[in-house]
Amino acid sequence: MMQPPPLLAVRSLRTEFSSQNGPVRVLDDVTFSVPAGRIVGLVGESGSGKSMTALSLMGLVPAPHGRVTAESIKLSGTEMTRLSPDEMRRKRGRELSMVFQEPMTALNPVKTMVQQVGEPLAIHTGLGRREIREKVLRMFEMVGIPEPAARLDVYPHQLSGGLRQRAMIAMGLICEPKLLIADEPTTALDVTTQAQILRLMVELRDRVGTAIVMITHDLGIIAEMCDEVNVMYAGQIVEQANVFDLFDRPSHPYTRGLLASIPKATEGPPGAGLPGVRGAAPNLARLPGGGRSNPRGADARPTCRQQRPPLADLGGGHLARCWLHTKEGAKA
Repeated sequence: MMQPPPLLAVRSLRTEFSSQNGPVRVLDDVTFSVPAGRIVGLVGESGSGKSMTALSLMGLVPAPHGRVTAESIKLSGTEMTRLSPDEMRRKRGRELSMVFQEPMTALNPVKTMVQQVGEPLAIHTGLGRREIREKVLRMFEMVGIPEPAARLDVYPHQLSGGLRQRAMIAMGLICEPKLLIADEPTTALDVTTQAQILRLMVELRDRVGTAIVMITHDLGIIAEMCDEVNVMYAGQIVEQANVFDLFDRPSHPYTRGLLASIPKATEGPPGAGLPGVRGAAPNLARLPGGGRSNPRGADARPTCRQQRPPLADLGGGHLARCWLHTKEGAKA
């Protein structure tokens, strides 16, 4: 049986910024897809390119210093790279939406919640103020904001962090987009509120049918939420797999290092240091030769330092950007 085309298909996304020493490419050859109604994770340490991928897809990279190119970015069959800025604005918020990382800075402090959450409706649907207010109220109820009618006319500073995040999710879903990008949606929340927000997003995915790109550095969230996972490092995707394969047989040295760094209750004496990925991520303006992760790889070989590795197909949709999984690497 033929699989339907993915809702989002990204091929060879590249983003670069101008600098005094020339352009710096912060995303390079980023390729992944998101099936309709699924949750796909982007995971990696800070600075790996996760949020920049989201901003690039949303058309929010500031010009002229930033430049985004791609072989193809298709959303529901529409080639996004051919859209004008005005056409992209009509897509953004209606078909493609985003929950930003820190709601206190993403929300406008001088606008009420109904004004902000209802703004996409005013832009994309032309509904009147009363209809917008009623729809925002229903959305507040859906995302579990207590006393929703009383929260419509308050300002962001009058809400807790968890309620602000719920309001951001309501704003992202108010036009029932086909795809929602959630950038670290549980940052700075306590663990109880984190669990509530994550459960809410799964429930809304099941109820509304919106696909989700989940951006996080937390592998626990990936294991709990995602169907498929993309591991990012230094502006590239270094491993792609379904969530079970990624945890059962991690294949890129960086992925194995991330998983090894997860604390385990039964491991080591009290006070023992946690294992981790040695070294630090490279400066994107001065990348090492060969694979970007080779200075941190315990199994790095001469080929790793000389040539850029391809994405090796390990079967079943599992890919790893590593010479160890190629015929050339096996001979080295």
